Amino acid sequence: MSRASKITAEIIADSINTYGDRLTTFIVTVPRIVLAEFNTHRMFSRNSASSRAIPFETMLDKVMTEPFIPIKWQKDHKGMQGTEYLTGRDVELADGRWLAARNAAVEQAKLLNRNIGVTKQFCNRLLEPFLYHTIIVTSSEWENFFALRAHEAAEIHIQNLAFKMLDCYNESTPKQLKAGEWHIPFGDKIDEERVLALIESPNKVGKQVETLKVKIATARCARVSYLNYEGGDDYEKDIILHDRLSSMGHWSPFEHCARAMDEVTYNENYNVTNLPHWFGGDDKNYVTNGVSGNFKGFIQYRKTFKGENKIDFRVAKLKE
Repeated sequence: MSRASKITAEIIADSINTYGDRLTTFIVTVPRIVLAEFNTHRMFSRNSASSRAIPFETMLDKVMTEPFIPIKWQKDHKGMQGTEYLTGRDVELADGRWLAARNAAVEQAKLLNRNIGVTKQFCNRLLEPFLYHTIIVTSSEWENFFALRAHEAAEIHIQNLAFKMLDCYNESTPKQLKAGEWHIPFGDKIDEERVLALIESPNKVGKQVETLKVKIATARCARVSYLNYEGGDDYEKDIILHDRLSSMGHWSPFEHCARAMDEVTYNENYNVTNLPHWFGGDDKNYVTNGVSGNFKGFIQYRKTFKGENKIDFRVAKLKE
């Protein structure tokens, strides 16, 4: 298996509304070292594996059996992007030094955890440079990411991921949604007959099933923190997790499911931008319809909850 093959991208939901806005959810695996670069793209909704949540022994097993090693060794260079790479014996030497550093980090992390009793939250951090990282990401705005990262000047690992995501995106046919229908990650894998069995009302209707599917999918997006996004097919536990997350105000997993906008909602939700002349603009207002959070054309599930953006009364308010 090549090292690059461990960097993966898979579309788990792909939808398009009646206005031509496309919403796509990926699950990707990428070296942990480029997570910061991935997270700079602010139009993305993300949930990912958590070093605070995953048990130390689980991380330890992964770093020993599936360590991240650079896909190619660039030679020392000026600037941000090199063009020359190590070959032959030098690659073997670099691999050996990298794994020696991994072994040293593992040894110290084990001593901290097992001998001193330090929390996994810190011990796992020592292992991060040598690990792969799993992310669920949803967006309606992908072109800027592809333009920057599926590019010869990008860091080689996020570049590898971006090209794979671009191929998936271009090869996928999005599902046509009518107004009011839902984009649901993992939705195709949810057994509707089993969901029906959870509805106590004698008048079981499609809307109730869809509501529960959204809850189940939301919980599974949250479970990526523990690398358990399949959820073990326990729908009742998924629904309980969904309700607990909403009651606690942990809203990020609620950003992946979204409802296709109708005409009224599309026209009511808009942004106005203006680029002044002193910044090279024309001083005109430009209206973008169909905006909900960081999505276009879809109402983010998170935005259907009152108080989804917390207020902290400890923050001093300016006097009027």
